[in-house]
Amino acid sequence: MKRLMIPVALAGVLTLGACSGMNDTQQRTLSGGAIGAGVGGVAGALTGGCVSCGAVIGGAVGAAGGYIYDQTKK
Repeated sequence: MKRLMIPVALAGVLTLGACSGMNDTQQRTLSGGAIGAGVGGVAGALTGGCVSCGAVIGGAVGAAGGYIYDQTKK
């Protein structure tokens, strides 16, 4: 488990660094998707279900939520 911590943290830092040239809509959609994927994966693990399925569904719902949030702010 500890061997995975460094690559996961590095991937997270690199992913967040890529957001600098995005507009508000893109940033909110991406961050919503990332948060949704994380929550979905954790929920899948805690319930004993499919972790990857939870991450995919959570990511899609989060991205849609981020986009809808951005549109209501405009």
